[in-house]
Amino acid sequence: MGQDTMSERPRFTKPNRHRPEPLWHQAEQAIRTLITSGEWASGAQIPNEERLCDLLGVSRITIRHALRNLEDSGLLSREHGRGTFVRRATVVAGARGLTSFTEEMANLGLNVGSRLLDIQIVPADAEAAAALEIEPGAPVVSLRRLRLGNNQPIGIQTAHLPESRVPGILEEARNIHSLYEFLKIRYGIAPVEAREIYRLGTVTQEDAELIQLPAGSPAFVVARTAFDRAGPFEFTVSTMRGDRYEIRSILYI
Repeated sequence: MGQDTMSERPRFTKPNRHRPEPLWHQAEQAIRTLITSGEWASGAQIPNEERLCDLLGVSRITIRHALRNLEDSGLLSREHGRGTFVRRATVVAGARGLTSFTEEMANLGLNVGSRLLDIQIVPADAEAAAALEIEPGAPVVSLRRLRLGNNQPIGIQTAHLPESRVPGILEEARNIHSLYEFLKIRYGIAPVEAREIYRLGTVTQEDAELIQLPAGSPAFVVARTAFDRAGPFEFTVSTMRGDRYEIRSILYI
């Protein structure tokens, strides 16, 4: 079955019929834990439905419900005629609340990571100035980071913050894990609204080595402007790998 990377009997937490959570939810969490812990590695084929039923002690309907949810969240990929595989780190964007990249990754079961590439004070260009409702040329903090999921590059983000709202941030840049959490704790800035624009782009020569794709490869370019009660405080442009970032929507009649 091509499962050389997996143990014969993985360490599942088997669903308990006496617990209040539905069995499909317990089965989903048991499988999710094996993926996020790395016991089931990226690209590995997982046991078939019959084997999962045996391992977890639940029905095939329950397993199918769990697998469908894990596929929808981007952790699994079903390939017709081959089986079901653990996907490489992928961010699936869709209808969601206002969260930071760190929270979004965690909600998808990915181990989030970040590498600071550069932080400096620069004059706001026309695009950043318009988004932040400041004068062109006004000083903004430019924070550029490589974002990782399960230790694999997902994208590069460049955040622009009005310098007047984040004094002293350059000295604390290496302490930033989640930008929104840091801004809330250090400066009392809490987002209440964000607006995003998605467009298709390509990986630049500058980003190619960092993002581990050839220059010119497809990418999503996402521009976000975030607001707190005082107005816009963040304008971030993200270049996300086209093979590790998806947009999914549910349409209703």
